Amino acid sequence: MVNLVTVALSLISWTMKMTGMKPYTVEIEPGTVMKFWVPSETISTPKPKLKHISKPTKPVVVLLHGFAGDGLVTWGFQINTLAKKYAVYVPDLIFFGGSTTDKPNRSPTFQAECLVVGLKKLGVEKCVLVGFSYGGMIAFKMAELYGEFVQAVVVTGAVLAIQESLISRAVEDNGFSSCSEALLPSSTEGLNALLSLGVYRNIWFPNCMLNDFLKVMFSNRKERSELLEDLVISYKDINIPKFSQRIHLLWGDKDKIFKSEVAENIKETLGSNATFEVIKKAGHLAHLERPCIYNRCLKKFLSSITLHENNLSNSHL
Repeated sequence: MVNLVTVALSLISWTMKMTGMKPYTVEIEPGTVMKFWVPSETISTPKPKLKHISKPTKPVVVLLHGFAGDGLVTWGFQINTLAKKYAVYVPDLIFFGGSTTDKPNRSPTFQAECLVVGLKKLGVEKCVLVGFSYGGMIAFKMAELYGEFVQAVVVTGAVLAIQESLISRAVEDNGFSSCSEALLPSSTEGLNALLSLGVYRNIWFPNCMLNDFLKVMFSNRKERSELLEDLVISYKDINIPKFSQRIHLLWGDKDKIFKSEVAENIKETLGSNATFEVIKKAGHLAHLERPCIYNRCLKKFLSSITLHENNLSNSHL
């Protein structure tokens, strides 16, 4: 029987290629590989089996996905609209999509380090990060560790540090017994509950499609469970870094996991470098639920970063 999600992903992949993107797998180190969708013009094949990588000629935007999908599924509504003006890179984080490692490290720092190595091997010298949920936490970590490489960060539905009480409250308030139960569903009922948790207005999907999604999107369960455990462990000693970059918090006002008050607290903690913007009638999955408004807000912020960089360049002439 045909898997509907596999068919949908094939269609999305075809659309991405028509947009000017192509998949490319980077060896980070022996035993660790990351799959990226990259601008087609940066990868050429002058001779059979020989790949030539060029530096991007447009400002770079890197889209980091959440815990319940890979890069294409998470950012399908954003890639096309951004690719006209920006060099868009869409990685699959380790143990998602086509990315994997034989190393035991499961920390956000390891994900951040792998991303930076991969992006530099692809010719990226600096970038703006856009991170959703788990990807937002990785974006914060990259900005903390690689201040000159990361120009700015846009975060949706993610926190700077995960306190066990915050996770427990978010999980228990929505009827789950653990973080793994919520984010790694094994049944259509569990997946339905996760989707309901993520959106402002419930969307109905037939069970056959939910089953297909479970088969395609929830591989590497053991490793992903370890990622969740390490996420909490990594932030037990909360140390909020001082970011040099601009941080823009772009939030669904009806987020049931990390409510808008959480984003307001993050903004206050970060100080003058942070800005906060809400998308009304949107939940945790604001970028999927209200993509047109999300894209408009995102492009406005990205334009302000580009303008700022251009002004800085001109001031040095």
